[in-house]
Amino acid sequence: MNEIMEFTPKEIVKELDKYIISQKEAKKSVAISLKNRDRRKKIKNIDMRREITPKNVILVGPTGVGKTEIARRIAKLVNAPFIKIEATKYTEIGYVGKDVESIIRDLTELTYRKMKDDLYRELRDQSYDIVLETIAKKLNPYNSVIDSQKKKLIQEIKDGIHDDVEIEIERKNKSTNLSIIEIIGGGSIENVGIGNFLENVMGSFGDFGKDKFLVTVKEAIKKLIEEDIDTKINTESLKSKVIENVENNGIVFIDEIDKIAERSELERGEVSRQGVQRDILPIVEGSTIVTSLGPVRTDHILFIAAGAFTQSSPSDLMPELQGRFPIQVKLKNLEKSDFIKILTEVEYNLIEQYQAMLATDNVELLFEDSAIDEVSKLAVKLNENIENVGARRLSAIIEEVLRTVMYEAPYKSKKKIIIDRNYIQKLYKKEKEKENFDKFIL
Repeated sequence: MNEIMEFTPKEIVKELDKYIISQKEAKKSVAISLKNRDRRKKIKNIDMRREITPKNVILVGPTGVGKTEIARRIAKLVNAPFIKIEATKYTEIGYVGKDVESIIRDLTELTYRKMKDDLYRELRDQSYDIVLETIAKKLNPYNSVIDSQKKKLIQEIKDGIHDDVEIEIERKNKSTNLSIIEIIGGGSIENVGIGNFLENVMGSFGDFGKDKFLVTVKEAIKKLIEEDIDTKINTESLKSKVIENVENNGIVFIDEIDKIAERSELERGEVSRQGVQRDILPIVEGSTIVTSLGPVRTDHILFIAAGAFTQSSPSDLMPELQGRFPIQVKLKNLEKSDFIKILTEVEYNLIEQYQAMLATDNVELLFEDSAIDEVSKLAVKLNENIENVGARRLSAIIEEVLRTVMYEAPYKSKKKIIIDRNYIQKLYKKEKEKENFDKFIL
């Protein structure tokens, strides 16, 4: 369940290369920091292991060059608990808004959900067979069929033949618990934690009888599987595993950290940037955060921060916070050759995505090399003339190029559409280009 995968730094970079063009130094730095955590876990000397802290990273560069994607992909690659937050969404303690400790609470809740879902998938097949037996008995309450007929009935249930047949099932009635949770719960992740806590407390008083109600076979399968799996899950054991996973493998990506850097030449905002930095510092240094699942230590969580730093620099962060991010890597602006690679070499790139979508409408879409070259050249030009949004510019251009094609589809018979340089040049004649610049402001 939620097994953490180990890779060498070279293997990590090789995997990142499938999705992120260029930025080799940033990939290397993050890969090394990630691998160092695995190395720490293997040290037998407990005191030594405790002293080794993560080598947190600051990625410096404009939007759209791969900062977020690097962090997201490594977390997905190793199956690690991951959360992306924006530094500007958090406020200094005492101000109205989210406090920084909620970062760890949110990470813990998200990890709990994921690990529970993984556990559900592992147990589903076992529960599925049990539930099919139960439903077969409901469909044939007299149980007078021979084994061969019973197998046939179960197969019919699997094939969906009885999906719309209504049967009576029993479910534990915890309506009192749920009403309390609904009143207090709200919609935030923190409140989900409160809901879990209340449900556990109220559940300890026992069930409030059972409800009997009619549902279709299709719905009964889903409900009974969930109920059967719930009886097999050791909630306390799961919570312990979640906390251990977060503490040893968690990754927090702090975006827009440059926005909370103190800049003396600018006016101070309503909420002190330095105050937010002070509140973030103990979490990055290592502290205990109380969550709905229990206390979580942050000592060995890996923090990756990112920002454009166009009006400030990492040195504008408070010295103590800078010290907790010893690795600083500058990402380069993307060039035309990078855009070409993004459209041709990245797995499941934009062009492949549109080809797959339009194929469902009988469209065979082809982009000539000249068209890809023209799109890349246009992306560079628009980034220079409007605002540099990096690779995100490609999405706006491709969407505009294919607007008519997507509007006209679907077709009854297969239609082949070829996009070449002339098509794009006609679409972006100089006079029209000026008129439509506002379409590309992302």
